[in-house]
Amino acid sequence: MGFIDQFSAIVDMGVQHAGFALLCVLFLWLVHIVNFFLKYRLNYLGIYPRHIFGLPGILFSPFLHGNFEHLLLNSIPAFFLIDLVSIYGMFILITLTIYIILASGLLIWLFGRPAIHVGASGVMLGYWGFLLLSSYHNGSAMAIILALICLYYLGSMALSLLPLEKGASWEAHVFGFASGVSYVYLLPYLPVDRINAFFPADWTMS
Repeated sequence: MGFIDQFSAIVDMGVQHAGFALLCVLFLWLVHIVNFFLKYRLNYLGIYPRHIFGLPGILFSPFLHGNFEHLLLNSIPAFFLIDLVSIYGMFILITLTIYIILASGLLIWLFGRPAIHVGASGVMLGYWGFLLLSSYHNGSAMAIILALICLYYLGSMALSLLPLEKGASWEAHVFGFASGVSYVYLLPYLPVDRINAFFPADWTMS
């Protein structure tokens, strides 16, 4: 399959999975609207490093945001990155998401600054790191095209790995990115083909 055919296949699969990506983003907005009416009290469920009451935040923090602007800035890359990762298959999307949430969350709890850390950007940086590094290890035309799309449209995300913006959890960005990258090295040990067989054909990467 040539480059044009591979790119066309990516576009087709991206369109097929766009509805699921949109549902994920809408879920973040639903949680935020509830949080807004609760006067952001749910943000106390964020990660507070090295405190016992901050441990539940490892699970909850990616679904919470500081304000509508924070959520909007995460929503656009979330839609595209979820859509792109889903091309690799539902199993990879689910396990990658869980792995990034747990690994990056634990690292934030261990090494983050003493503040409440919330937001989905760490998970998004994890997706971004996974897509970039998997293109090197996978080597297929499809994986390379996905990485090029990430670099072209979302290359500015690299700046969020630096502590440039006051109030932003750059630790979440760094640890999320590192988690996505490390998942690539764990992938060969996961029974992807066997588990993908339980999902519809359009949810698996050929």
